Amino acid sequence: MTMTPSAAKPSDGAAVAVPADALINVAAHLPEMARRHPEKRAIVHRTGRDADGRAVYSHLTFLELDQETDRYAHGLEQAGIRRGMRTILMVRPSLEFFTLTFALYKVGAVPVLIDPGMGKRRMVDCLQKVAAEAFVGISLAHLLRVLHPGAFGSIKVSITVGRRWLWGGLRLEDIRVDPWRPYEMAPTHADDPAAIIFTTGSTGPPKGVLYLHGMFDAQVRILRDHFKIQPDEIDLPTFPLFALFDPALGMTVVIPEMDPTRPAHVDPDRIIEAIRDQGVTHMFGSPALLNRVGRFGEANSVRLPSLRRVISAGAPVPSQTLRRFTAMLSPDVEIFTPYGATESLPVASIGSREILSETAIQSAEGLGTCVGRPVPGLEVKIIGITEGPIDSWSEDLVLPIGEIGEIVAKGPVVTREYCTDAAATRFAKIRDGETVRHRMGDVGRLDEQGRLWFYGRKAHRVITENSTLYTVPCEAIFNQHPMVFRSALVGCGRPPFQQPVVCIEMDADAKGASESEIETMIKELRELGGRHEITETIRTFLIHPSFPVDIRHNAKIFREKLAVWAAEQLK
Repeated sequence: MTMTPSAAKPSDGAAVAVPADALINVAAHLPEMARRHPEKRAIVHRTGRDADGRAVYSHLTFLELDQETDRYAHGLEQAGIRRGMRTILMVRPSLEFFTLTFALYKVGAVPVLIDPGMGKRRMVDCLQKVAAEAFVGISLAHLLRVLHPGAFGSIKVSITVGRRWLWGGLRLEDIRVDPWRPYEMAPTHADDPAAIIFTTGSTGPPKGVLYLHGMFDAQVRILRDHFKIQPDEIDLPTFPLFALFDPALGMTVVIPEMDPTRPAHVDPDRIIEAIRDQGVTHMFGSPALLNRVGRFGEANSVRLPSLRRVISAGAPVPSQTLRRFTAMLSPDVEIFTPYGATESLPVASIGSREILSETAIQSAEGLGTCVGRPVPGLEVKIIGITEGPIDSWSEDLVLPIGEIGEIVAKGPVVTREYCTDAAATRFAKIRDGETVRHRMGDVGRLDEQGRLWFYGRKAHRVITENSTLYTVPCEAIFNQHPMVFRSALVGCGRPPFQQPVVCIEMDADAKGASESEIETMIKELRELGGRHEITETIRTFLIHPSFPVDIRHNAKIFREKLAVWAAEQLK
């Protein structure tokens, strides 16, 4: 791969894209694991509590999981679900979520996965655009379908997981084929559709991202090799979609006891209990979840020696959150903070050791958040910031090292299109021969060491008469104040004449501050900003009770909503 001055070269041992004619299906890992480790636990879930309040667990082995998915694959096919059929799947994290998802993969159907917490209206609008032909979901999901018949007129097959009320269709128990017999998996290829996964919609309407089987295969290989994941590991994935990689990686997955749409409000006791009970070695948690569990761990001197690594993504992880959580881990264990998006995941990664010893200092000076070097197989470049589409790739677009611009990614995990929004595809994708590059929608820079520094969303930059301000570098300066939990830079007015305003969410220990204490804090924030060139023009600060955040990670700040709120406050 050609190296240009501002391109971060893929790491040695980069993953090679699978040939398009190869037979690829992420579910093919299940029969292989069932053959190698039939009695190994695949999925563990809590079933209740004993008389002393201790958690009671049940599990499926890899052999049982493979056979259950065969039973459901037969039933799904008999119900009318075929290869290539878009199938809305709305099931809570559970045994059924895993068995149905992998059964759909075996059939060759295309699961449609969406965050229910995004709100009823947005969810209905998104699913209507998919034009799915099958609907598999819990009772509440089917109630939504019945109440909005115009949005689901394309549905031909409906299956209810749980109690079926006034609608027709099949129940889950109706389609489970017994006795077990092997299911011949669909001969899918790398370029065949595998799933449609919706973005969070943090900077606009959620969009359906089309995943291909080859992309899933590349993700499995990159995650396994980059993080050195071993088959004997046990995962606690607090984001359900990440859990789907576990059986393919040979890992045991422990379903956490939590509301997956509210990671910021998780019960730390339940997370720690599961880690200790099951000897969890690998954990994913959003920055909001790590913050909550880390604060609890710090206050209660908690130690989690079984963990070999922790991964956190969805938004920049504050250095104080990293320090709190790493204090619970063994000295040689790191928290990794990979960078990516629904459209391309992962892109880059860095560990807490490098962050806390080196890059956090630069971040505090307003130089952005370092998200690490590109993972194997990914190429990252920085191009000039433009608002319109870019039809074809040219090296002339590339900026020199150190300059701030749009982040663009290329590699086997980069998705090619939004299947629900052709216009968005044109704006986000750049054709490069037989492949595409994805415009991440973020701004940043590359340094001399090939590391990527994240400066925030392109849509969130504040353009004033004299300069352009980027959210992440500016906010990092104000976040250092002890009374600040987090800050958010927004622009009031229209560019290029926006007024920069910083919204402040107080730290939990400071939320009872008096009016005079808040006035003193704002004075100190102005003084803090005045010490740095990038923030010296910011003079307006507003206290907000609780920032609006995304429902997937509870960490991405909805700055568009804050900008509207700030404008109202300044009238």
